[in-house]
Amino acid sequence: MYCTAVCPYCRMAERLLAQKGVTDIEKVRVDLDPGERARMQEKTGRRTVPQIYVGATHVGGYDELAALDAAGGLEPLLRGQ
Repeated sequence: MYCTAVCPYCRMAERLLAQKGVTDIEKVRVDLDPGERARMQEKTGRRTVPQIYVGATHVGGYDELAALDAAGGLEPLLRGQ
């Protein structure tokens, strides 16, 4: 997950993932490394955080993560199905 230290949506994404049993989130802090922010933008085409990946799948930001969960698609993705 691409994130910053002060992003409330990053924290909400972490809480939602924790509720789903995800305990190990690889965080890439774009506020500490401008190069990482540039890589995030190149990879995702987006400038905002969080940018969340589950494995190789780009989920998007918190709103997309929550929508995926509400639609029942998050847990199968987390299980690798």
